[in-house]
Amino acid sequence: MCRLAGIYHPDSLNLKDTIVRMRDSMQHGGPDDAGIFLHDKWPLALGHRRLSLIDLTSAGHQPMTFPERGLTIVFNGEIYNYQEIRNTLTHLGYQFHTSTDTEVILKAYDRWGIDCFDFFNGMFALAIWDEMKQELVLARDHAGIKPMYYYISGETLVFASEIRAFQHSDIHFKEHPKWKASFLAFGHLPEPITTLDGVVPLEKGTALVFSVPSLSSKKYTLFKWKFSSDLIEEEEAIFLIRETIQKSVERHMISDAPLGLFLSGGIDSSILTIIASNAAKSLQTLSIVFKEQKFSEEKFQKIIVEQTKSSHTSYLVTKKEFDDNLFDSLLAMDLPSLDGINTYFISKYARAHGLKAVLSGLGADELFGGYPSFYNQSKINLLNFLPDKLLLTFQHLPDYRLRKISYIGIHNTAAEYLTHRGIFTPLSIAEILDTTQDEVVQTITDISKSYYPGSLKNGNRMSWMETSYYMQNQLLKDADYMSMWHGLELRVPFLDKELMMLVSQVNPTLKYNRKTPKYLLVKSFMNELPEQIWNRKKQGFTFPFDGWLKENQFSKPTNLQETILYEKFNKGTISWSRYWCGLLMNRFNDKLKYAA
Repeated sequence: MCRLAGIYHPDSLNLKDTIVRMRDSMQHGGPDDAGIFLHDKWPLALGHRRLSLIDLTSAGHQPMTFPERGLTIVFNGEIYNYQEIRNTLTHLGYQFHTSTDTEVILKAYDRWGIDCFDFFNGMFALAIWDEMKQELVLARDHAGIKPMYYYISGETLVFASEIRAFQHSDIHFKEHPKWKASFLAFGHLPEPITTLDGVVPLEKGTALVFSVPSLSSKKYTLFKWKFSSDLIEEEEAIFLIRETIQKSVERHMISDAPLGLFLSGGIDSSILTIIASNAAKSLQTLSIVFKEQKFSEEKFQKIIVEQTKSSHTSYLVTKKEFDDNLFDSLLAMDLPSLDGINTYFISKYARAHGLKAVLSGLGADELFGGYPSFYNQSKINLLNFLPDKLLLTFQHLPDYRLRKISYIGIHNTAAEYLTHRGIFTPLSIAEILDTTQDEVVQTITDISKSYYPGSLKNGNRMSWMETSYYMQNQLLKDADYMSMWHGLELRVPFLDKELMMLVSQVNPTLKYNRKTPKYLLVKSFMNELPEQIWNRKKQGFTFPFDGWLKENQFSKPTNLQETILYEKFNKGTISWSRYWCGLLMNRFNDKLKYAA
C-alpha cells in the first residue's frame, strides 16, 4: 500500500522538484520509504511513497525497475494471488530478486502485456513505463478500491493517488464549476467529478496506455461486472459463497507486517472475524464504542470476541476526542464527504495499536442486499406513475426525508439513486448556490451519463446502484484516504474479484430475501454466526453527530447562509448530515485547503 505520482510536462522548469513536492504531499500514505524516477530523455518523472507490508526490506523500494526489459513501475495496492502468478512465471523461466508482489507485476507485464491484469486478484492503482515501446501504462483494479486521478492537456499529463498532489505540481488548476452542486446532491463527489477542473479518476477496471511524446492514448477494459441468473440452487449457492469468502479472507491476511480487523458487531465484520480467527494463530480485533448507548454496539462486539477468543481492544470515543481531532480528520479528506470521520478514528487507533493493515466488512451490503434501498425500491417504483410535475412538488414538503422522492421526476440513474440517498433537492441546491433549478438538474443528468445499468431490474439493479454510486464514490474513497492518513492499509475481502463475480451470478430471487437482509450471506455462516448478530435491526457505523456538532466550535455558522442552515438543524427541520454538507461545501477550499 503506497502513494504514487507522475508527470510528463515539457514546459516544467524543474521536473525533479515538482515530482518530489507532489510525492511528499502524500507522505502520510507512505511513511516507510520514498523514491523517484527521472527519464534521461523525456520530461517524464515518477514518484513513490511506500507503506511496506510485503517484503519489508529495502528490496521493495519503488520505483522498481526490470532493467533487462526497460520497465519501471510505481504501484499502490496488493495483489493477493501474486504467489501463484510468481510460481507460473518461475516455471516460464523468470527469476525473482525480491519477495514483493511489485516485481511479480513487472514480470507478468513483460510476459503478457496488458493481458496480465486479467490474472490479478487484488486492489491496485499503478503506472508502468515501458522504455522499449515508449509507452506509459496507467491501470486501476476491478472495483476501483485504490484511487488514481489524472489530468491531460496537450503535451502534459499529470497523475496521482490523491487530488491534493495536483495542487503541488507546477500547473495551475481551476476549481471544477460543478463540484458544489454535485456534493450538495450526493454528499460526496461522484466520478468523474473532482474539485479540480480537468482532473478525473481513471475508471475502475480500466487501463490507459499513453504513447510518448504524442500522449495519444488507448483505453483497455480490464474488468466488466456482469449479472446473470445462472446460479439457481440455494444449497449450491451457499456452498460456493461460503467457500469463496473463506478463501478471500485467507488471501487478504497475507502480510509481513502486523494485521488486524475492524469489528463493528454487525453481520459482515462478525463473519470476517469468525473466519480470520480460524486462519490466524492470534487475531487482533478493534472496535469503537460510545457512552451514548444508542450508537454503541459494544454488547454485540463482546459476543463475537468471546466466541472467537480474539485479542480485542475497544476504544471509547468521547465528544472531547471528537472535538480535538475534528480538524485533522477534515484535513485527511482528499475530497469532501459527509462520511469518513468514523474511519478516521478507527484507523488512528489501529495505527497507534501497532497495526499496518486491517480487514473491513465494506462491500457486503452492496453485494448481498443489506440496505433499506433494496426493500424500499418496489414502493418507490409505484410512484413512477405520478406526473413529473406533481413529483417535483415533493420538494416543498416539510419533511426533508420525503423531499428526495421528488428525484423520481428526473428520469436518469443518478436521480434514481438520489431518490434513496439524496441530501438536498435541486430546488434547495439552487437556493444555496444562487443558481437555477434547471442548471442543477442538468448537472445531475450529466453525471448519470457515466453510469450504465443496462437492463438490470429490482435487486440486481439496486446492487449495481449502491455499488456504482455509494460504495465507489463515498465508502471506498473515505476508507482509502482516512486509513492512509494514518499510514494504514484497509483491505476489503468482500470485494475480492472472485467473490464479486460469483455473487453476480446468483439468481436475484434467491439472493434478495425481503424478510432477511443479506439472506444468502447469513445462511452461508448460519452455523457459526450467533442469532443475536444476524437477527437484529441493522445499525450503521456512525457517531453521535447530532449532539456533538451543535456544541462543536468548528461547526458554528460564520455567515448568513450557514446561519440559516444551522437554525433549521437546531429546529430539527433538517438532519445533521444536511447541515454538515452545507458547512463542508462552504469551507472545504477556504478553511481546509490541502494538507502537505
